[in-house]
Amino acid sequence: MSLAFLFPGQGSQAVGMGAELAEAFASARSVFEEVDDALEQKLGRLMREGPIEDLTLTENAQPALMAVSLAVIRVLEAEFGIGIDRASFVAGHSLGEYSALAAAAAITLADTARLLRLRGQAMQRAVPVGQGAMASLIGPKTDLALAEAAALAGSAAGVCVVANDNNAGNIVISGDKAAVDLAIEAAKGLGARAILLNVSAPFHCPLMQPAADEMAEALARTDITAPRAPLVANITARPTLDPDAIRGLLVAQVTGRVRWRESMTWMAEEGGVTTFAEAGAGKLLTGMARRIAPDAQATALNTPADLEAFAKSL
Repeated sequence: MSLAFLFPGQGSQAVGMGAELAEAFASARSVFEEVDDALEQKLGRLMREGPIEDLTLTENAQPALMAVSLAVIRVLEAEFGIGIDRASFVAGHSLGEYSALAAAAAITLADTARLLRLRGQAMQRAVPVGQGAMASLIGPKTDLALAEAAALAGSAAGVCVVANDNNAGNIVISGDKAAVDLAIEAAKGLGARAILLNVSAPFHCPLMQPAADEMAEALARTDITAPRAPLVANITARPTLDPDAIRGLLVAQVTGRVRWRESMTWMAEEGGVTTFAEAGAGKLLTGMARRIAPDAQATALNTPADLEAFAKSL
């Protein structure tokens, strides 16, 4: 069996996430306490109690989701003897790439929390609220060619690009609000359904360049070492162990496309992965894995029971 750990991105947050892990395991509680100390904020309390409006703020959601993912990884190692080195690869969706690197000991937990706080703030600063938008193009006719055509049509009114190639039938576009609105109409004409996403900024598009510049400065000051498992990067959909390459990929990721479908396909077909385990909140990546790589096993690791069952399956 070849294993890959997956780490979710924004949109998986929910009040109460990680609470069962913290109640059951001291190793999970220590992760939440370390993140609180790094941020000088009671983020753990916000995760447990809400309100969801505050938890969903980009600057809170990003480090919070990472904390839950790292709690899962720490519990697997401390309680079940399953280290990250059991994985052939790690991969994370958008902010989840930082979680993957922290899990693989390439960046310290405290540094990752601070980087994600800055990343959330920088993304919010880059584009005034209401000026940008993102939309999910969905349906059986939705593929990358359709999404590219819709984005091209939208670009007549401003910046509009494919931001997340999640899987066939689920592709996200991002850019100026007027351009995204125009792209939505084009997508409908091509046979796709389109849903405007409830996000505070147009992520993974050229409008995020100011945020990319801020992250480049912060990452230049951050110690990054070779991860204990190869990172399959969002930007390239290929694995790397090179710290300098990783630093550049994290910067490029802010404005670049999340090539998740390609990443998953490469791991399953070229990397030989037969089991995908989503470490953290929610089950979004597990559902994508089952659609992209139906011959592989995919499981979400959210609760103590999930972790126990996973450990027994190895």
